[in-house]
Amino acid sequence: MQKEMNLEELALAHSLTLEELDNIKEILGRDPNYVEIGIFSAMWSEHCSYKSSKKYLNGFPTKAPWVIQGPGENAGVIDIGDGYAAVFKMESHNHPSFIEPYQGAATGVGGIMRDVFTMGARPVASMNLIQFAGIEGDSEVAQKHRYLLRGVVAGIGGYGNCMGVPTIGGQTNFEECYAGNNLVNAFNLGIAKADEIFYGKAEGIGNPVMYVGSKTGRDGLGGAVMSSASFDEDSESKRPTVQVGDPFTEKLLLEACLELFKTDLIIGIQDMGAAGLTSSSFEMAGRSGSGMIMHLDKVPAREEGMTPYDFMLSESQERMLICAKAGCEQAIIDIFEKWELDVAVIGEVTATGNMELFWHGEKCAEVPVQPVSEEAPVLDRPVAKPAYLNDIESFSMDKKFSNQEAFNTLFSDMEVVDKSWVYNQYDSMVQTNTVKGPGKNDGSVIRIKETGKALAMSADCNTRQCYINPELGAAAAVMESGRNVAMTGATPKAITDCLNFGNPQNPEVMWQFAQACEGIKSACKALTTPVIGGNVSLYNETNGVGVFPTPAIAMVGVNDDANKVLPSSLQKDGNVLFLLGETKSEFGGSLYMKKMFDKVAGAHPEVNFDDELKLWDTVIEGNKQGLYAAAKDVNVGGIAIALAKMAVVGNKGVEAAVSVENDEDIFAESLSRAIVEVNMDKLEAFEKFAQSQEIDFIRLGFVGGDKILINDIYKELDAAKDVYFNKFQQVIEQDL
Repeated sequence: MQKEMNLEELALAHSLTLEELDNIKEILGRDPNYVEIGIFSAMWSEHCSYKSSKKYLNGFPTKAPWVIQGPGENAGVIDIGDGYAAVFKMESHNHPSFIEPYQGAATGVGGIMRDVFTMGARPVASMNLIQFAGIEGDSEVAQKHRYLLRGVVAGIGGYGNCMGVPTIGGQTNFEECYAGNNLVNAFNLGIAKADEIFYGKAEGIGNPVMYVGSKTGRDGLGGAVMSSASFDEDSESKRPTVQVGDPFTEKLLLEACLELFKTDLIIGIQDMGAAGLTSSSFEMAGRSGSGMIMHLDKVPAREEGMTPYDFMLSESQERMLICAKAGCEQAIIDIFEKWELDVAVIGEVTATGNMELFWHGEKCAEVPVQPVSEEAPVLDRPVAKPAYLNDIESFSMDKKFSNQEAFNTLFSDMEVVDKSWVYNQYDSMVQTNTVKGPGKNDGSVIRIKETGKALAMSADCNTRQCYINPELGAAAAVMESGRNVAMTGATPKAITDCLNFGNPQNPEVMWQFAQACEGIKSACKALTTPVIGGNVSLYNETNGVGVFPTPAIAMVGVNDDANKVLPSSLQKDGNVLFLLGETKSEFGGSLYMKKMFDKVAGAHPEVNFDDELKLWDTVIEGNKQGLYAAAKDVNVGGIAIALAKMAVVGNKGVEAAVSVENDEDIFAESLSRAIVEVNMDKLEAFEKFAQSQEIDFIRLGFVGGDKILINDIYKELDAAKDVYFNKFQQVIEQDL
């Protein structure tokens, strides 16, 4: 390729602009060669440099007394007490999963696990947030997305199960905006000793740089650049840029690294993720202000005839780069050879500030580290409020439907029904610490067996609300994720995010992104849940059609007593149900409007952080006092759908009379609400406590019987269970 193209054509073929090429020439003081073009294109890609988004990420609240490591490392770290830390991160593998769903999803899981265990933590829990177009019917899009969903689920399960890490929760949603770009966001959390965290740094002149893990092949070449571009009809041809994962090798790598971390042999360690050896080496040197020499012919190769370009840009999986202490090389080699992994000394740390690459003794590239890794261009792209927003706020639901018709429609929707077909393919109980797993409503929970505490987590985003108001929708996503954690009795502590948006060259997309960032900032600041890491995925667009703004939020919280984890389903006949929080006639971006009026429109529900905190405190503190049998937040589908889900998951009937202003308000999606189940002998104590919290609360009804009765809605419990637990499988398997 380099022989057929001049320098400008080569730069453009690597998705560099001519302005960036001029910048590169200025940095080098000469024309770049082919390898150097590849390095700059990867490190200055949207995926690696955040050049369009960095401007708006600055200002995220990132500090709190419990934050050990915020953004800028492989994963974020919070103190969870008793000398332990939780290490967690969420990242996207959207583009690869659209092109090759199994490997795209599998390598997303593998990559996020490496981000966690490279910090010194053993992965103990995974979640995912996946979004597709509608899968019902015989349309080409529905058939395509049933295929994509089956492949993605198989990939997530295939990799996570082989690693022996439980997948304990997630979110699966459907909107037509994902027809050309499904989203696959993978989350992982690990636990480590708080004083034994490892970082991605390379310092100490003369210290050896070592390669460990799998051999390098040509799989994933150009993956970071591919993930920084929109799709078109030729996207299938990008299949070679999707990496191929091997979870059995990663399991060996995990155990070898954890054994290594018990020694005092290394300075730093970095996962080879996007842009492979290029990003890992430049980031390690960049954080430390160092230079580095690497001999690429010493890198273990999987294929014949590989070139320096191939070695630097390959995204072969299950690989790490280590900065070792001088003289410790053999001890490190012994550990990795014991685990039957490739290991080689490929270079050393220098004081030059340059990355010097050699190929069989001859220098094939030399690039200053800081301009590439720490000083990538920061773009100030144009922003413009989307024109569609002018038309949607005033939408009026002027037609009336019976509540029974609406309930039947909403309760059978793919967004609402149980996804056991999905999560049954995931091992949720391996490691035997799962307290509350998938399918149990709201947050998921694992116990920390060393301390008797529990960690709760939830991954959430209501993309319809983000579409009608990106700022409030993003804030609501933080609130929802925290609320799900609070419903388990845990105190929300910090978030990691995965910001999925369309083409940043579209001013309307950049406006959406900027607004969403403001929403996250305001919510995290008000709720004292700092952002400790995250990921930005742009260019989720095909043929000019982008996805709705999807700022996915994963919240992690701590419960001091693993024996006091609240369920989110009905528990005991005769118990009384209460609604906490105020219901308003708010339907903007609601499932009711989407299903009954075929519209995503309206004004966003009111966002009130004080009300949200009051709700969290009422549930968390009340749980400590033993006041509740169960708690579930009210979100998609409103009170009616929340009560019905509590009933079918708990296999208990419910009878409720909900006082609302308008009949349909039982489907309204006002924020900051929850349903709590109270034992009869705790009624007086609960009411006194709720009054002291100065929170709105009303009695809804009671648990019992074999029916779901909510105002004028009637459904036999067995019939509701049949719809809830079987509908998804019928749809996803209809063409198998």
